[in-house]
Amino acid sequence: RKEQELDSKDAIILHQFSRPTNGVPSLSPFCLKMETYLRMADLPYQNYFDGKLSPQGKMPWIEYNHKKVSGTEFIIDFLEEKLGVNLNKHLGPHERAVSRAVTKMVEEHFYWTLAYCQWVENLHETQKMVSLFGPFSDLLKWVLCHLTKGIVKREMYGHGIGRFSEEEMYTLMEKDMRTLASLLGDKKYIMGPNVSTVDATVFGHLAQAMWTLPGTRPERLIKGELINLAMYCERIRRKFWPEWHHDDDNTLYESEESSEASKTYSPLQDFSFYSRTETFDEEGNSISQTPDTDYTGHSLFDSDVDMDDYRDHEQCK
Repeated sequence: RKEQELDSKDAIILHQFSRPTNGVPSLSPFCLKMETYLRMADLPYQNYFDGKLSPQGKMPWIEYNHKKVSGTEFIIDFLEEKLGVNLNKHLGPHERAVSRAVTKMVEEHFYWTLAYCQWVENLHETQKMVSLFGPFSDLLKWVLCHLTKGIVKREMYGHGIGRFSEEEMYTLMEKDMRTLASLLGDKKYIMGPNVSTVDATVFGHLAQAMWTLPGTRPERLIKGELINLAMYCERIRRKFWPEWHHDDDNTLYESEESSEASKTYSPLQDFSFYSRTETFDEEGNSISQTPDTDYTGHSLFDSDVDMDDYRDHEQCK
């Protein structure tokens, strides 16, 4: 097909994979990280689901004023320099160092065990979520997923983590998840009461365990023993993704004030232009939305999930 001409003058164009069919924004932790970061920083952006990789073979990547930038770390550095945003300005030198260490643990270690679970062990379920349309879509999805499986196994072997047994890889995954749970503790976000860049990274990865890996060990762990991580994911989802809802939404994670409002939901949409303060659909119609309210008009801060809410729920049971 003829490629659409994009004008990136003073506009952030985010290239990423197509939305999956299960309502989750992305099966890629890095695509979800990048889009969540843009929402956290309140930067208007335009999604482009062309599936085209960056010149470096990366996804996601952005265009801004006709400059192409790939790699989420470099994209964030670029946006901070060009637009003056900084989610980490409230952090001291030690906290910034901890944030970077956590980011590298998640992206260079935890990511590979998630990829194994998604594209090797749980490939059949992942294949159902891949979004492809047309007369040969089922065949194409099968081919795409099995090609991805081979790529993931090869890259994991080159990384080194793929040389261990399945049980050993899951042991490493659990260690990473328990580390994140201990680091988070009773805090609202990883580094304290305010959101920072590391939260976009951690959320992008934990969301895969939370919503794309049904019945697997990471899902059972996050929704069971490490319940504070599940609450953390819900907290970020409700605050920065008010239009994202899931068929398996569990009221266990909801505060009393938000449970009624969250029973009515609209599907996740592919906005051609997104801003937390005002969103436009593909026809250019304005959809009223403020950073403090969701589509029902209910305060998003009322639906923040805290450990005290969970303990009260447990006592009632």
